[in-house]
Amino acid sequence: MNDMRQRFAADTAVVVEPRDWLRVLAQYRDPSTKRSVFELTVTFVPFVILFAVAWWAATVSPWLALAISAMNSGFLLRLFTIQHDCGHGSFFRERQVNDWIGRIIGVLTLTPYDVWRRGHSIHHSGSGNLDKRGIGDIFTMTAQEFREASGWDRLVYRAYRHPLTLFLIGPVYIFGIQNRLPVGFFTAGRKYWISAMGTNAAIVALSAVAIYFMGWQTFLLVCVPTTLLAAAAGMWLFYVQHQFEETVWDEDGEWDMHEAALHGSSYYVMPRFLQWMTGNIGVHHVHHLYSRIPFYRLTEVLRDHPQLAQMRRMTIRDSLKCVRLNLWCETSRKLISFRELSK
Repeated sequence: MNDMRQRFAADTAVVVEPRDWLRVLAQYRDPSTKRSVFELTVTFVPFVILFAVAWWAATVSPWLALAISAMNSGFLLRLFTIQHDCGHGSFFRERQVNDWIGRIIGVLTLTPYDVWRRGHSIHHSGSGNLDKRGIGDIFTMTAQEFREASGWDRLVYRAYRHPLTLFLIGPVYIFGIQNRLPVGFFTAGRKYWISAMGTNAAIVALSAVAIYFMGWQTFLLVCVPTTLLAAAAGMWLFYVQHQFEETVWDEDGEWDMHEAALHGSSYYVMPRFLQWMTGNIGVHHVHHLYSRIPFYRLTEVLRDHPQLAQMRRMTIRDSLKCVRLNLWCETSRKLISFRELSK
């Protein structure tokens, strides 16, 4: 083990540019089947158990059922993280295993796997590129674009960037409405229609069974809060991992994928329990730089390469300040608020 760490240290010593990390991080890309099965088990089994307990609790107290459902949203969020790794082909070695696990989880997360995977791939390939905004990201206008926009467009953008839209209305729209169709890929082939419609059919069938045995009231009390809270938490995590003051955006001619990955994504530092529950997704700068690393190996990267643990660090307190940031300022090269623009 010491020899391995010395080798990693030697490799790191020659890292100069963000792309140089690729050779170093490639050593962490191989998943362990046993570990992946373990992570899936310790996520799915508690999810099912808490679902059953919340169902029982609904016969005792609706508030108790809601509390348990809220707890269970954390495991649903973790299932989405596993689905996310499957989409990157990093959870299991075999692509078909990744894809089918991802599709099955997609029924629980209300996310058509193949549609999401394509959109997320576009997000990774263009993150931080001002000329490739609009798919798989939270749309961000530049300060200049906002100045030149019409009054109506400014009003719409302000409404879009409001916290109520981003973290309440947005998750409901994305997971409840947008994901029911292959939005963005209507003409990209039947594969995406099959993904969306197949997921919809499975959701309807699973919901019908649940409602038959639970009844409408218990279904709404147990399933809906779990899904909504997981969706809102997921949206928050996605937001703070790219929408922070010192992120990186550039026009296509100046944009560099590896620079944007390492410096345009945050390292969201959370308590250990939250880090576990979110599948280390907070180590987002490393994930964007090398997306084939399984989420359970991201902490190995930080342990072996402390300099990565010091880059783009963001605490929970820091992240709360990100809510007020709305526009990319080309002059100061940072995200600013509407109020800062008007000064």
